[in-house]
Amino acid sequence: MKKIIFSICTALFLTSCYHVEVNCKDFKTGTFEFTYEINGETKTGKSVRTDTLSVDYYENKIDTFTIRWVTECEFIGRKLHPVDYSDSKPIQMKIISTTEDSYLLEYNLLEDQSTKKRGTVKKLK
Repeated sequence: MKKIIFSICTALFLTSCYHVEVNCKDFKTGTFEFTYEINGETKTGKSVRTDTLSVDYYENKIDTFTIRWVTECEFIGRKLHPVDYSDSKPIQMKIISTTEDSYLLEYNLLEDQSTKKRGTVKKLK
């Protein structure tokens, strides 16, 4: 019984010491590179973001999104010129953790958790 209690206490102690670094302010604006997957193929895109706009370059396309920061680490993006109704749905983006030059991003269509995905974004400038 003592071994079980000791094991539980040790596990709780070790997990309480785990700290994920999140320094979102360094990633609010700048030029970023991201990878994404379409039909099983990994591709690379680029994004230039200000406080209120994001211009994304991918697959020889350019999309512009308005940006509204909800918290220090979470923003909502909405296409400036959607082509149809599904294209106009806002995207919720949340920075989960950061390193010196990149962050782990979790994103989904707003209010649709079934579309949730994760990706890594690297800051270029």
